[in-house]
Amino acid sequence: MAATTTPYRALTPEQRVALIQRVMQANKVTRTLFVQRILDKGRGFRAVTVEKWPTAQLAKEVVRMKAESAQDEFDLLLALYVELDPSVQVTFLEAAGVKHEKGVIDEELEPPYADEAGVKRAVAAVRAAHGEQGEHYLSVLVYYNKDVWPGLEAAIGG
Repeated sequence: MAATTTPYRALTPEQRVALIQRVMQANKVTRTLFVQRILDKGRGFRAVTVEKWPTAQLAKEVVRMKAESAQDEFDLLLALYVELDPSVQVTFLEAAGVKHEKGVIDEELEPPYADEAGVKRAVAAVRAAHGEQGEHYLSVLVYYNKDVWPGLEAAIGG
């Protein structure tokens, strides 16, 4: 049986490097985490050396070594679609009729966040407005959150 590609791994290596770099620049804790991930791989790098690398070099090495954990993948995608570029999520939430602030769902809301008709509208709106990036966003929702969006898989066609 072939392994399922995660939505994170579906991004090109260049997209993963750019994403990691952006997240590390925005959050120093993430940089420290990825330094540790590289050191944990045990490939002979010294901590003092890796800590001095420019962000771009560190991001490239993380991707080259596949040093991201499953939780890192989720956190990076969350950062991408909620913090760095929430435009696709905003489109989805607006079309679904979900209360949010700049793509962040209101904390008072409980899943499911929308009914099946709202999810269907949201999928159509994302596809119409965001093309390939929208398709990737929808794959992220199916992979990580399909249970909170009724009818999501059917609306996507998969």
